[in-house]
Amino acid sequence: MTRRRVVITGLGTVNPLALNVPDYWRGLLAGASGIAPITLFDTAKLAINNGKTAEFKTTFGGEVKGFNPEPIVDARAAHRMDRFTQFAIVAAHEALNDSGLDISKEDAFRCGCIFGSGIGGLAELEDAHQTLMDRGPRRMGPLIIAKMIANAASGNISIRFGLRGPNTTVATACSSAAHAIGDSLYAIRSGLADVMISGGSEAAITPLGLGGFIACRALSERNDAPAKASRPFDKDRDGFVLSEGAGVLVLEEYEHARARGANVYAEVCGSGNTADAYHITAPHEDGIGAAEAMRCAIRDAGWNAPDVQYINAHGTSTPLGDVAETKAVKQVFGDHAKKLMVSSTKSMIGHLLGASGGVEAVACALMIKHGALHPTINLDNQDVAGGCDLDYVPNTAREVRVTRVLSNSFGFGGHNCSLALGAV
Repeated sequence: MTRRRVVITGLGTVNPLALNVPDYWRGLLAGASGIAPITLFDTAKLAINNGKTAEFKTTFGGEVKGFNPEPIVDARAAHRMDRFTQFAIVAAHEALNDSGLDISKEDAFRCGCIFGSGIGGLAELEDAHQTLMDRGPRRMGPLIIAKMIANAASGNISIRFGLRGPNTTVATACSSAAHAIGDSLYAIRSGLADVMISGGSEAAITPLGLGGFIACRALSERNDAPAKASRPFDKDRDGFVLSEGAGVLVLEEYEHARARGANVYAEVCGSGNTADAYHITAPHEDGIGAAEAMRCAIRDAGWNAPDVQYINAHGTSTPLGDVAETKAVKQVFGDHAKKLMVSSTKSMIGHLLGASGGVEAVACALMIKHGALHPTINLDNQDVAGGCDLDYVPNTAREVRVTRVLSNSFGFGGHNCSLALGAV
């Protein structure tokens, strides 16, 4: 039996660089940074219960700037959604428009949505708790739970676009969107669906989100130069940058897409999933789980390791993570690792947590389609002595056609996912 192929026919995003895919692509090629001081709340004067104020050690992040869900989501509907769901709906709308699909003409039970979010409606949770403490339980709104739950994005996408097929939510921390795309691949490949909306969304730049990541010592503290703070594989990296946004793909069975003359960006050829079984936050220091995820993706795609030309790295800019990922690449590819090109989208947009794999898959599809690789910016002093000694496409985009790539996403809890994407 011939295995059903799965292709990408639509892309959508809102992220710290841009509010749409064309502007995102231009920003990536330019090596622009979307990192800036946080404006969503006052990081210098957080009111605390003793009447005093407190200042955050990190005061910057990757906000989605100038975001307004209207006219895609009207004011009344937007009020019934947390920010992460608004991001998801707007990006999904762009992706569906880009695909040219008219869901009303499809079998709705053959169209679904598997979506990822590491945290869900954190802002709504914080606001609800404040209302509870200040005004009591009777003053809490009736939609609090519906707005904060992690499946609010996938549920609202299905309602908005009439998708009655497979509908689930993946919450595997920073690998959530990548796992969702992999699960969507399996849904189409197995014959459960012909069309899937997939990716991820996150909106965790809140006092609780920022404070929590500071408390676990994960974030950069380069407050004097935010645009330089995310610097994967650089000797002077000091942590990741907390960001927000969404990345959405329309995945479609190949013959279904071909029959309607769809524009195809790339093919999702395989997915690999493993666990480190090591530590709740730190990656395995030798990258063994990440390495096996890449091997699994390559096998699932029917490739051999030397076939891979480029890796979109998880590349968060943490001291441990970048070294572990580089070790993993060397385990999988051996001598071929020196021929690979590797770059980190997070150098420009920061870390979108559960949405990262979606936004990075959008970048991979664009790089395959347009024959150019975006750079790893802020790579001014590569940490060769520390073990980061591959070709990370430093600081300048590169015109080169790649046909077989991996996109890596690794999350707290030891969750690993690698996606194999190829040219059609």
